[in-house]
Amino acid sequence: MFVEPHIGRNSQPDKNGWIEVISGCMFSGKTEELIRRLNRALIAKQKVEIFKPVIDKRYDEQKIVSHSEREIRSTPVNFAGDILLLAGDCDVVGVDEAQFFDDAIVDVCNTLANSGKRVIVAGLDMDYKGNPFGPMPNLLAVAEFVTKVHAICAQTGELASFSFRLAENKSQVLLGEKDKYEARSRKAFVDGSKN
Repeated sequence: MFVEPHIGRNSQPDKNGWIEVISGCMFSGKTEELIRRLNRALIAKQKVEIFKPVIDKRYDEQKIVSHSEREIRSTPVNFAGDILLLAGDCDVVGVDEAQFFDDAIVDVCNTLANSGKRVIVAGLDMDYKGNPFGPMPNLLAVAEFVTKVHAICAQTGELASFSFRLAENKSQVLLGEKDKYEARSRKAFVDGSKN
């Protein structure tokens, strides 16, 4: 379990910022963990701003919603740079589905952390082919804290770290749920990819 290195509201002008990345495959609990951390910051009376890409409309156009239907308010944005404009004087910035942002999200997160903000980012680390997804590898590299979460393989019941696409679609981005994806262990993913 992740324990926050700092939980009180720090009003000092030279406060220290950092980046936390929560990564893993589909159905691994990334958004659930993001919401948990953001709620703890809210309980600590910190100012929190939360963002998600406009493209993610699976459960709600405004809110971030986990597969288990936990939700938290958010602001949908078109570009990573919009986050800098909207973050204001908050203490904590949350970003969901970071893999859908352009590479500028890395500079945005660094700028926010360098200005003293706690930045919590969640996203898929690999696409449906098992390749690093978008800006996630670079976010993982610059983060002070990295949490890799795992799902349960739909085929074997073992730990899963791959998102296997069930739908016949070659596009890297295909929004979907259990009708289009399932979590798989490495062996089940490789075996399924051969077929």
